[in-house]
Amino acid sequence: MIHIVLRWDFHVVVFQPQPHFQSLFKSGQNPSSSSSRNDDAISRLPALFYVPQLSFSSGDMLLVHAKPTSEWWWAELHGVIGYVPASVIRQEPDEEEEPVEDPWQDEEYFGSYKTLKLHLEMLSDKSRTEAYRHVIFNNSAALRGKVVMDLGCGTGIISLFCAQLAQPSVVYAVEACSMAAYTRQLVKQNGFEEVVTVLQGRAEEIQLPEKVDVLVSEWMGSCLLFEFMVESVLLARDRWLKEGAVTWPSSAALTLVPCQADGYYAEKMAFWEHPYGLDFTPLQPLARQEFFTKPRFSHLVEPAECLAAPCHVIRLDMYTLQIRDLEVLGRFLFCVERSGIFHEFTAWFTVHFNSMEAEGSAVELDTGPSAEPTHWKRTLFMLDRPVSVCAGDSISGTIVLRRNPVWRRHMNVFLHWSINGSTEDVGTKTFPMWR
Repeated sequence: MIHIVLRWDFHVVVFQPQPHFQSLFKSGQNPSSSSSRNDDAISRLPALFYVPQLSFSSGDMLLVHAKPTSEWWWAELHGVIGYVPASVIRQEPDEEEEPVEDPWQDEEYFGSYKTLKLHLEMLSDKSRTEAYRHVIFNNSAALRGKVVMDLGCGTGIISLFCAQLAQPSVVYAVEACSMAAYTRQLVKQNGFEEVVTVLQGRAEEIQLPEKVDVLVSEWMGSCLLFEFMVESVLLARDRWLKEGAVTWPSSAALTLVPCQADGYYAEKMAFWEHPYGLDFTPLQPLARQEFFTKPRFSHLVEPAECLAAPCHVIRLDMYTLQIRDLEVLGRFLFCVERSGIFHEFTAWFTVHFNSMEAEGSAVELDTGPSAEPTHWKRTLFMLDRPVSVCAGDSISGTIVLRRNPVWRRHMNVFLHWSINGSTEDVGTKTFPMWR
């Protein structure tokens, strides 16, 4: 007895009537000769398929059970099973199939800004918030009478700084989520409704009555680009910024450094060597997969843990950057300054705000270990296995930030490195952030 296991089913619809196929085969007989273009295909059918062909008409819905050959499929119609020529059917989507999820995940993304949790975290970040305040204060004279757009304004803190510290003609505070209703209340509560106009909507959809002199936004994510709000900033820049206008931040850079991470490695990996006097090392591969596969956000690294001087691996000019440039490649070459164990790369970013005054100084927001901690902290990329390095060794390689092809707010970080240019001491690893 032969048992056939059917592992998948789907529905197809006949789009071409083929009446001469309907009585071509008889049970237990080989196909007869025919001048049809399907002769060769029929002759290649296995003996299993010497069973009645399924009778069907154009427009019938068939349930396909198996595809034993590329030319002939086994299908069912009204409880009768037989073979059908694959050339005359096409697959229909399941009507009950879930709709394709929004690749931008707007509901999830903007939904996270509907509550105060993230706003509290951002407003409590003094380094971040004071940097924007200093930019407005230092340029207060130049901002007088100007038109400003605050994109992704959240609670409107930057718009309120503009109204409080400068005298712009108008500030368009743009916010996509429902927090915009509360932002309007805050604007009114602080007496700035004559200056600040709150607009709720996506940057790609909003309409302004005029172009702007200044575009300001706090768009940066972990590892600089995560969540890709920067794309909305670029679209708004191209639509609404006047010729010769200002964008803040004006530039950005991603910084990388090789580090030693004894504490984190001991916590997640070395722990399994002899807990309570027992050998748990068989769990180490599982621990490596669970804890080291994805980057670690919100990582705090001490300057003493850096094995070399940090370097900028990616630079963005916010005046010339294009959306097509957001998948970027950076190169690095580190000279190890002290001997130690190379556990991981740590990344952070720096942004600069150019002055509107010819002789004015720029403001810098640095999220690195030498600056005051921010809510972004740093991003850690653990190697699968630590490497011993000595002072004077070189660590060279590349880093690539590539957007997830489906989920557009996510990305993959590709790291490739070599120790002293060796073809043996090399490593390559891909880190999904997050899908």
